[in-house]
Amino acid sequence: MGAQLNLVEQNLHLVEVDSNQLLFHIPSSSLFQLDNLTLQMIETLRAQEQTAEQLVAELQQQYPADQISETLKELIALELVSDGSPLTPEIGLKKVTEFPLNTVVLNVNTGCNLSCSYCYKEDLDKPSAGKKMGLETAIQSIEMLIAESPQEERYNVVFFGGEPLSNLALIREVVDYSERRFAELGKPVDFTMTTNATLLTEEIVDWLNEHRFGISISMDGPKAIHDKNRITVGGQGTYDVVSRKARMLLERYQSRPVGARVTLTKGITDIRRIWDHLFNELGFAEVGFAPVTSGDISYYNLSDEELAAVFSNMKALGQEYLEAALDHRNIGFSNMHQLITDLHEGNKKALPCGAGVAMLAVDHEGGLNLCHRFTGSDLDTFGSVQQGMDKARLGDFLEQRLDRTNTGCASCRIRNLCSGGCYHESYARYEDPTHPVYHYCDLMRDWVDFGIEVYSRILAENPAFIDSYITPRRAH
Repeated sequence: MGAQLNLVEQNLHLVEVDSNQLLFHIPSSSLFQLDNLTLQMIETLRAQEQTAEQLVAELQQQYPADQISETLKELIALELVSDGSPLTPEIGLKKVTEFPLNTVVLNVNTGCNLSCSYCYKEDLDKPSAGKKMGLETAIQSIEMLIAESPQEERYNVVFFGGEPLSNLALIREVVDYSERRFAELGKPVDFTMTTNATLLTEEIVDWLNEHRFGISISMDGPKAIHDKNRITVGGQGTYDVVSRKARMLLERYQSRPVGARVTLTKGITDIRRIWDHLFNELGFAEVGFAPVTSGDISYYNLSDEELAAVFSNMKALGQEYLEAALDHRNIGFSNMHQLITDLHEGNKKALPCGAGVAMLAVDHEGGLNLCHRFTGSDLDTFGSVQQGMDKARLGDFLEQRLDRTNTGCASCRIRNLCSGGCYHESYARYEDPTHPVYHYCDLMRDWVDFGIEVYSRILAENPAFIDSYITPRRAH
């Protein structure tokens, strides 16, 4: 007798779309349309272990024996069926020794002219007490980026705060230095900024436009929603000034699309109303939503019921995204757009993001942090721009997250799209950035299933949408 065949359940997930069965190949984040033979083979092995001979005998009344054998070979090659041979380790990388940095986040000022009630920044100060980064530290950050990763094809310098525009003098100097320095190397450099928009002027917008900044505006929606949490130090709502400055920016800015970043907190789940205002009424190119579930001030965290409502409302807007896509329109719902991009590109992430590998955040003193969310936190830094990266400690941290042993991630069907979730959310909720974010796993799995359905419908009914709106994302 031949070897017993087993279905490798942790590597496959079946999704039904319009009565068609699709197979999501989990190790590669790829999607396959199933023919009847493959589906029947999966169902047969799911019901009972069989040898190859038994499987051929059972199915050859309906299908030619050579076709059954060929399909079985394909399933074994994809490691969807096992004949007892060892499976390929899904994450071959177990030890991190290379850090191909291409992005540095400069925390240019801890000071902010707003006092948003839900702010996660532990080093945030009032404007008068803000600790500004000096030019020497910023230049050392750029030089570290170049020295650590001279082989990268493109680099990105991100300006963050507090409110980054409250240290515009430094930003101007860093841009001038970076453009000269990277031009010497024959390498392009991009600049990115997240701002609350309150300090924008026409002159500043024109300068940002000249240097092709990628700009994201922190804005939470219509006046009643935005003014609930995004307030001045004196407690006044900021919608009127932010919306006025945003309209001015969107009218003048031409070099790149401008997005809005929405923070969802307790009591705020109306995704569509917020999107409609920011996309249709104000004219942002994209609107992205970030639910707060693990903030330091628990009062502002979404409850379990509210988080479920957020995902339900995201799916409702995702349905509108699908209908628009079939009509060859992009409605700028960036959460959906990113998921479709990941599925189309077959993205397989061993780690949840580039933090600590391709990106590090520099605090005002030059300390190296996993990302901008950790500057000022109690988590120890991973070296400094003055002394260099603590690669041994950073490698140890990343290896803990890579190790999926004894975690729910080991067999989860979205493990290569989610990869355990945001480090900072884990840190805020569990005081351990290596701990997977378990509290919305079911919601995330359902969201990815929905994304698979949307993606497959677009591929089947208007594949030109992918060429027009998904593929060009990487060009920016």
